[in-house]
Amino acid sequence: MYRNGIKRLLAVILSLGGMICLSPLLLVLCIAIKLDSPGPVFFKQKRVGIHKQHFNILKFRTMRIDTPHDMPTHLLHDPDQYITRVGRFLRKTSLDELPQLWNIFVGDMAVIGPRPALWNQYDLLAERDKYGANDVRPGLTGWAQIHGRDELEIADKARLDGYYVEHLSFGLDVKCFFGTIKAVLDHDGVVEGGTGTLHHKK
Repeated sequence: MYRNGIKRLLAVILSLGGMICLSPLLLVLCIAIKLDSPGPVFFKQKRVGIHKQHFNILKFRTMRIDTPHDMPTHLLHDPDQYITRVGRFLRKTSLDELPQLWNIFVGDMAVIGPRPALWNQYDLLAERDKYGANDVRPGLTGWAQIHGRDELEIADKARLDGYYVEHLSFGLDVKCFFGTIKAVLDHDGVVEGGTGTLHHKK
């Protein structure tokens, strides 16, 4: 029952409440982005949703408008050169993800679930297929995000996504939610321009 109905109902309530409560902060961030660099406030990018259906994810723009599109940050040559001053703060605090509350509200995403892959991240999508992780709504945060985030190798990330799908429950979602708050406050797993570094640290 939770997986097929209650989870979606809670997502609508939480996303709507979040947009209302955070509206002053969202407005301030919009103004800061606009003053910091030329270009739109929001950044749209094609991502893979449930059952591999594509949708446009919303983020606050953190990079210059001349940044190569549809390319993961870790594949950019010297990604730091593209990140704006406000963008650096937004990424460090994960505030750039807040516009995805709208994606959650309209049903593109869930609050908790595997992070939506880029449409051309074929290696990640193939790994997730092994675990059925492409057949649930992607989330604002998830089990992999509290176990390494950018530091994870693709195979490890897909395996953790698979664990989430297999054990999906209200309890696990609550654990992911509060684990994400801790990870954001501690800045855990954020590697600008890199991925898979957890493996190399060992």
